[in-house]
Amino acid sequence: MECVVQGIIETQHVEALEILLQGLCGVHRERLRIHELCLKSGPNLGLVASEVRLLCDLEQPEPTWTVRHIGGAMRGAGAEQLSVLVRTLAESKVSKNALRLFYSLGYKLDHELLRVGFAFHFQRGAQITVTVSSVNKMLKLHTTDEAVPVTPGIQLVEVTAPASSENYTEVVAAVSSFCEYLAPLLHLSKPGVSTGVVPTAAAAAASLMSDGDGDGDGDGKEVVWHILLSCGLLQY
Repeated sequence: MECVVQGIIETQHVEALEILLQGLCGVHRERLRIHELCLKSGPNLGLVASEVRLLCDLEQPEPTWTVRHIGGAMRGAGAEQLSVLVRTLAESKVSKNALRLFYSLGYKLDHELLRVGFAFHFQRGAQITVTVSSVNKMLKLHTTDEAVPVTPGIQLVEVTAPASSENYTEVVAAVSSFCEYLAPLLHLSKPGVSTGVVPTAAAAAASLMSDGDGDGDGDGKEVVWHILLSCGLLQY
């Protein structure tokens, strides 16, 4: 299982978000360049459609492949009240021949994307990953070098954390708590819920850029608290 929330941010504020994340996480970012292929099953594989995603990590010296199947979301009155989506997830490392294998099984390519950006991996009540990326489409099949942005000027932010049926409530709480720190720059919600950009983003980004200039003199936590105070999310 995994817990996930998503949001969007204007590209002009991404550097400020990176400064905020650096202060919160205390770890260095990792560059992200993922070629994602969405495959859907054909009629020969049953009446219920199946979808898998093949992810190729192009940042590695030797590109590595992962197959991922995203299952259904948790349902019920309790799930509706959660601010974080909880869903089943299965993934595994595969060889570079995986695409050929799925084609032979009857799967067909539905669409492909190139995600370019960065990610932070850290422990904060749960093993949390924050990815910030521009989503690009290919004009020709598999031509990642010619990819163009799907939404120019806007980047996708995703916060995920692995969970189980025994601990998902604690993981949801950890993800929700962490997302509050990002509220001045963006709003994070369940995937599929459109929230747009937040009105405090420009002011918060300006303050972060002036206080978190990357010279190593400031304290990351002090910068975060200053931003929350200036945006009215905390009080003395």
